[in-house]
Amino acid sequence: MTSMESGRVPAGSRTDGRVRVRVAACTALALAAGVLLSAPGARADAHPGPHRGVQRPAADVRLPGIDALRTDAGAGAAFGARDAAAAPRSDVDGDGLSDMIVQDANGVVQVSTGDTAHELVHDDGQGSAYQVYKDVFSTAGLRTDGPVHFTLSASGRLSAYANDAYTPSRYWSGGGWQIYNKVFSPGDLTGDGAGDVLARTFAGALYLYPGTAGDGPPLGGRTLVGGGWNQFDQLVGMNDVDDDGIADLFARNTAGELYFYRGTGEAARPFEGKVLVGSGWNMFNALFSIDDLDADGRADLLARTVGGALYRYSSTGAGGFTSRVQIDTGWNAVNQFANAGNVSHWGKEDLAALDAKGTLWWYLDRNDGTFSAREQISGIGGWKGAVITVTSSLDDDSYPEILQLWEGGLYTYGVDGDAYRIGGGWGVYNTLVGPGDLSGDGKGDLVARDGSGTLYLYRGNGYGTGFASKQKVGTGWGRFDALLGAGDLSGDGRADLVARAGDGRLYLYEGTGNAASPFRGKKLIGSGWGSFTALAAPGDMNGDGRADLVARGGNGTLHRYDADGKGNFRPRATVGSGWNTYSGLY
Repeated sequence: MTSMESGRVPAGSRTDGRVRVRVAACTALALAAGVLLSAPGARADAHPGPHRGVQRPAADVRLPGIDALRTDAGAGAAFGARDAAAAPRSDVDGDGLSDMIVQDANGVVQVSTGDTAHELVHDDGQGSAYQVYKDVFSTAGLRTDGPVHFTLSASGRLSAYANDAYTPSRYWSGGGWQIYNKVFSPGDLTGDGAGDVLARTFAGALYLYPGTAGDGPPLGGRTLVGGGWNQFDQLVGMNDVDDDGIADLFARNTAGELYFYRGTGEAARPFEGKVLVGSGWNMFNALFSIDDLDADGRADLLARTVGGALYRYSSTGAGGFTSRVQIDTGWNAVNQFANAGNVSHWGKEDLAALDAKGTLWWYLDRNDGTFSAREQISGIGGWKGAVITVTSSLDDDSYPEILQLWEGGLYTYGVDGDAYRIGGGWGVYNTLVGPGDLSGDGKGDLVARDGSGTLYLYRGNGYGTGFASKQKVGTGWGRFDALLGAGDLSGDGRADLVARAGDGRLYLYEGTGNAASPFRGKKLIGSGWGSFTALAAPGDMNGDGRADLVARGGNGTLHRYDADGKGNFRPRATVGSGWNTYSGLY
């Protein structure tokens, strides 16, 4: 049960040249609900053995270009020739303007320098191993050949790349960054012309890493800025909004209040005290900046609604903004904007459904609270009688993993579509759940419950091919008829677990990031959940970076419960009807 078997390329190590598109065989779909290892009753002609042929479709991604966001777009040299107080952080093409870098719904990084976008492949010098980054950002002043691109992996590896409009090449990389729930660059905070990096711990401590120009390591040793920064769910580096050449910061709390932190230029005290900008900012699921968009030399703020509309707030030069202007729609296709303020969601953005015939269907979260149209991902009846569960990603490609239990063995389905045997002895468990990283090492983990109600933690190896020896979490978990989760519900960036008791009460177990004690004490977050015939965790449905839940009523209506960032849910919203056609939601 604990070994990693050889003879198979680890999931996540797929190499396919310069093009990385999420169309490969499914390394997963969504998290099972109810008693997770239950399955429809098998018939005599059912085929419960390891299956093949699960194929996850690609998302339909059509991203507008950055020209649609700029004032005076197309003015060319006149627009780019303005003397900005701070160098643009993402000027990929060298025209003096920041460009837009995003990660789309397929996990592909794209850059837009005009009216179209193209893929930006970060070349690690090792054959372009396939992975989906947890976050991307950029900054200026570290090299003479353009901005430095940073990528952050789920397992905590931060890498720096020399600029190129198509294939930035890595020149530095370092591990251990999984101790932070947010890493970003607001620009130059110390006044030396080099962009700096801020990193916030899960406990709310904020650290400054000064930028270092040249070909060596891009960052110096960290300096503590202060504590209490976990009160904010969005930290937005704005480059320079007040014409002093120093980067500034905006921060939003879960109540929707936005605050301005003026940069001082001093590493020991990089910000002045906070100033309230206004309230009502929780109508947006993403806040970010592409520096100066309206040609006045000051950085501007962009804000995306759940519906995908994009608004520009032009800086006044004193920490405030002029009236907002809606400049575009359709931006819900972006999963993560570079230099965005949110805690990025990673590892699961889908819902799978098994119909009565045993056919699997797939739905993609669209970042606007809805699902894409369903697509068939297996042969008709191909999964009839199968005992399955689905987890958050266990490797570095961000695809959830589909797991099957057969004759006591546990099998997973990797990028090659074949059933890979993890090991035997798993038949003692009646529930397997994969909420994400529970041990703090950045790798996806499993929890398993046996017939006595004892819960165990299995730490993942980062490849989706094996686990460390089990660790006992606790007893008494048999009182729950549903265990589920896929990411962070409480707002701290750590994976959480949700449990439904037999009396219909719903409890939240917040993740700690400590393998020895992976959950805090239970917190009651609702009652009356026993009326639902299925619960599932599809990941982040509304694009705010927090995991959400769906629940099916007895009449087949599916409801969405959005996490509020404080360990509770917002009022439910109806997703649609007719969902009782499915025997299982995952």
